Amino acid sequence: MANSWWEIQVIADPAAEELVFWRLEDFGCRGTSSEVRGHSYLIRAYLPQIKAQQLDLAALALLLRQDCLCSGLPIPNVQWQLIDEEDWSSSWKQHWHPEPIGDRFLINPAWLPLPADTDRLVIRLDPGVAFGTGNHATTQLCLESLEMRLSDPDADVTVADIGCGSGILSIGALLLGAKQAYAVDIDPLAVLSTISNRDLNGIPAERLIVAEGSLSELIHLLPRPVDGFVCNILAEVILDLIPQMGEIAHSSTWGILSGLLLDQVKPIADTLEQHGWVVATLWRRQDWACLNIRRS
Repeated sequence: MANSWWEIQVIADPAAEELVFWRLEDFGCRGTSSEVRGHSYLIRAYLPQIKAQQLDLAALALLLRQDCLCSGLPIPNVQWQLIDEEDWSSSWKQHWHPEPIGDRFLINPAWLPLPADTDRLVIRLDPGVAFGTGNHATTQLCLESLEMRLSDPDADVTVADIGCGSGILSIGALLLGAKQAYAVDIDPLAVLSTISNRDLNGIPAERLIVAEGSLSELIHLLPRPVDGFVCNILAEVILDLIPQMGEIAHSSTWGILSGLLLDQVKPIADTLEQHGWVVATLWRRQDWACLNIRRS
């Protein structure tokens, strides 16, 4: 890990929250959190110092300004400062609290005690430097889609998680009844985070197999096609992966794709159709979309 981190603070109109989250994620930020400040939202994001210089952060502030102007939203206030690793770890964690998602999940920060009275499936999570705390709309949409797909606890289902981040989606699938999950990410820190969260939730290593890489590595890792997969990453990356998705699928395999803004859906849907997939449903939250797909 880096010894110093950029703490980026964005004060924005509530309607701009998801847009700001997307821009920060695209910039490479990790460990994002948000809180209400009066009539605005204060969004914090963290980035290793070695990943950006002052000029990069100034460019980020300009992009956030342009995003909001183009959307007819008030201009956000953007500030940043350097903090050491210990301050980073404690700073963003104090703003993250247990969060119910969908009908069945509760995301519980690893450093907080487990709730005494809940009938929800509890995902204990310490994302570290990986993306995926459950705060973001795209992660929530994926978990809610998994609830729909994995409604039969006795089904012998194997799933894949492409770009697993903290492992939240793989763990969620297993808690819903999937028998086995394969998770890959090109970021070695995300791989370590997924393994750590797997152990934190008491999931045996043979049920959640984690490896560094992307779809091409997953193809070689799988002993057979999966019954379903999730992919919550950037639209540009999903476009590049679609031609290979058929190699991990059988005739009834389903997929959940997110990380997409609404205006990015059409090129994704067109490319899916060209490669033998159909968009069965589109779920949206603010400006974000989640596609539930199946083989055509």
